[in-house]
Amino acid sequence: MTALVLALTAGAVIGLALGALGGGGSVLAVPALIYLLGFSPVGATTASLVIVTLTSVTALVAHARDGHVRWRAGLLFAAAGIAPAMLGGALAARVPAVVLTAAFAVVAGAAAVRMLRTRPPADAAVTVRPGRAAAAGAGLGAVTGVLGVGGGFLAVPALVSVLGLRMREAVGTSLLVITVNSLAALATRAGTVERLDWTVVGPFVGAAILGAWDGKRLSAKVSGHTLQRTFAVVLLAVAVFMLVDAAL
Repeated sequence: MTALVLALTAGAVIGLALGALGGGGSVLAVPALIYLLGFSPVGATTASLVIVTLTSVTALVAHARDGHVRWRAGLLFAAAGIAPAMLGGALAARVPAVVLTAAFAVVAGAAAVRMLRTRPPADAAVTVRPGRAAAAGAGLGAVTGVLGVGGGFLAVPALVSVLGLRMREAVGTSLLVITVNSLAALATRAGTVERLDWTVVGPFVGAAILGAWDGKRLSAKVSGHTLQRTFAVVLLAVAVFMLVDAAL
């Protein structure tokens, strides 16, 4: 299978995940870029940030139109994560590839387990606690910078379990967090962005954007609990695969 076909296929799947689940795009993009398209871990994390940033903006617009974005909670998360994301991005190039892969797997697995153990809250009023939102946002920003992920696969469970948002609102709000954190992390990786293979990254982005629109429509037809469990199972499977690969 050619690199173009692989890029289009992987991009469509990742866009679908971002549109429907508000996360999981980067946690799928990084292994796809490494194992299917031959990118180095550092190159894959940088390309993932580009892909996820552009796709998240598209999905965010769609979710915002339906009123599923909690702007205050999202901006608190995002603002607290900007500096840690930039610092993490600057440090990422110094982390050995095997450590980067193993750390990615561990974080993804932990998030998946937490999601499987937490049920979406009932449709009650939500009170956003600024301190908790800022603390969680700073942690997410650091992970985004170092691991090259948008942070959605951690933002969604944090927004659900820490702040008590309903799943659909957590999905929409996480896209705002992903966009800001990814842009901050990319600001420290300008040199590596220039060296990306755009004949692969370009089609990947295009397919992901189209997939995000389909994912948004899917999210309107599936229950929040089903979305949450699907999201967690995918994360756990990817985490196990990458951890085994790092250990070999």
